[in-house]
Amino acid sequence: MTLPPMSASDASEKAHFDLDAYCRRIGYDGAREPTLDTLCAIHRLHPQAIPFENLDVVLRRPVAIDAESLQRKLVAEGRGGYCFEQNMLLSLALKALGFTVTALTARVRFMVPEHVVMPLTHMLLKVDVGGEAYAVDVGFGANTLTGPLRLVSGLEQETPHEPFRLTGTDGRWLAEVKVREVWTPLYRFSVEPQHRADLDLGNWFMSTHPKSRFYNDLVVTRVRPEGRLALNNNQLTVHSLSGASERRVLETESELRAALTGLFGLTLPDDPGLPAVLNRIASGAV
Repeated sequence: MTLPPMSASDASEKAHFDLDAYCRRIGYDGAREPTLDTLCAIHRLHPQAIPFENLDVVLRRPVAIDAESLQRKLVAEGRGGYCFEQNMLLSLALKALGFTVTALTARVRFMVPEHVVMPLTHMLLKVDVGGEAYAVDVGFGANTLTGPLRLVSGLEQETPHEPFRLTGTDGRWLAEVKVREVWTPLYRFSVEPQHRADLDLGNWFMSTHPKSRFYNDLVVTRVRPEGRLALNNNQLTVHSLSGASERRVLETESELRAALTGLFGLTLPDDPGLPAVLNRIASGAV
């Protein structure tokens, strides 16, 4: 298989990033100094405004993570994306605001047996602000963070949604979420900076490899102030911060389309293959 060509440099992407358009997209009108308050506000708003979704992958469309493509898709066209798209976009915005940002990768542990070694196919960020380092991640689907986490081991940290914690030593961390009083592992990561080549490779694998979950299943999530929404193929789940969950099956293309555009707030891609894909997913033939 042929890898995609390398994307433009960080300096070039920063120069062409439209911070005003990004802030309008997420509904942020606050201060633009690189402070912890700014970081927290943007981290809370981003996953509420920009859904996690992999429609392009199930439609077999290319997924690009250069600045121009990300701004066009996630900002101008009203689409969402998965971790490489979401966190690359956030990285561009934070750098434009003056934050020091480092790209990291992780091995997913959520619902994965401990003995199974996963590839480095999740992207997150390390952001340095106020003399401390924080883990920042707006792209982990149904359990994505809604606030930055201090890189401090064992500390239960509140976010606008669930509590999270990081445990680890020597720059190697396990991220966990607390749901119904139970700590659930999400992913393992280190603070070793990842080069653009590493990110391009992970993005290529997740968007094109037949063993990638995103290649075979439709996954769409969105954060709401009162909870979370999750769509796994045709299974819709509405999670409340109170702990209650409602589930139902979307059995027709029109139901799926209505949920994607209504509940999840997506502008659907203008692709001739979309009706057939949605019909297949609604029928359960995945």
